[in-house]
Amino acid sequence: MDRPDAHEDEHGDLLSTLEVIEAQPLETRAEAYDSLHDTLARRLEATPGTSS
Repeated sequence: MDRPDAHEDEHGDLLSTLEVIEAQPLETRAEAYDSLHDTLARRLEATPGTSS
């Protein structure tokens, strides 16, 4: 069962991560965004969902 505050925690973590990335120099940001993209893609693929 999904907790109502679980999504808030995930969004808060994502926002915190984005704030940290944005504070970095441009070259480092590109690598950090690439890493974040890979992490989010793996999580999305691992999450069971419904097909449209």
